[in-house]
Amino acid sequence: MAWVILVLAGIFEVVWAYSMKLSIGFTKLGPSLITLLFMLLSFGLLAYAMRTLPLGTAYSIWTGIGAIGAFLVGIFILGEAASPMRILAALLIISGLVLMKLSSS
Repeated sequence: MAWVILVLAGIFEVVWAYSMKLSIGFTKLGPSLITLLFMLLSFGLLAYAMRTLPLGTAYSIWTGIGAIGAFLVGIFILGEAASPMRILAALLIISGLVLMKLSSS
């Protein structure tokens, strides 16, 4: 169950990162409130998952989901560049996440 909660926390991290972008430096109220709400939810779920998962594993997976999710949102929603170097970097992050998961008991 901790893994499901951790993945959800990572997804919420993507939501707050995207909302922060939409808030334009916290100058728009709606996206700013969404950012703060999903930050709290994401951190709360991460803390809950850390009750049973090792710190390094939980934090690495959480930040990795956030990084890859933000990367994908940037490309598919915000129209950011998908250069070969950026894609390679994302694949390396995913490789690290898989190895981190496989190495945890």
